[in-house]
Amino acid sequence: MRGCDARDTPSVWTAAPDCSSSGNGRQSCARDRLARSVRVDSFAFLPRSFRPLFEKPPRPPGHEAPVWAPFEKRLAEAKVALLTSAGLYVKATQASFDGEREKREPTWGDPSWRAILAGVTTAELGMMHLHLNSADVLADHDIALPSTVLAELVRDGVVGASTSRHISVMGFQQAGLEVWRSQTAPEIAAALRDEGADGVVLAPA
Repeated sequence: MRGCDARDTPSVWTAAPDCSSSGNGRQSCARDRLARSVRVDSFAFLPRSFRPLFEKPPRPPGHEAPVWAPFEKRLAEAKVALLTSAGLYVKATQASFDGEREKREPTWGDPSWRAILAGVTTAELGMMHLHLNSADVLADHDIALPSTVLAELVRDGVVGASTSRHISVMGFQQAGLEVWRSQTAPEIAAALRDEGADGVVLAPA
């Protein structure tokens, strides 16, 4: 597990159709979400100098081999967790990620993490990420933390179960990754093991 930054952003983004209908329409809604996609340029709103730095960075020493673990269960029998790098937090009970220090130290990123209940609503969430426009995410959190989509897949029998909590971190990490390796990642892995997660969907921002 590692920190998330611009290179983690996928080239395909899944659109979210209207799921307000009932019956067969709603049952197929989760699959419709997966079927509709558009191309996304991860670097469109960043300085040009960022592309060569982050698009194909060299692997750090000791991490040359691909990160891989076999997924031993059928998806319909597996418990799945979500991990977003959008810097989401629960406004009523959790502190924001530290954007003020990042403003002073642009290569630093807050290495802490937040556990977010699976049933969280968009209205309960705040967001701190200096490299993203938060307006869309705070209008529909499923853009960055697709917990509603996951719940629909569970109801449809595509996924076995959702963990009771998901994980939020603040991406765009550069300096301070040693804290990620030695503290943040082991803590998150332990929390997901406690949840009984069989797999994690990374939802990079």
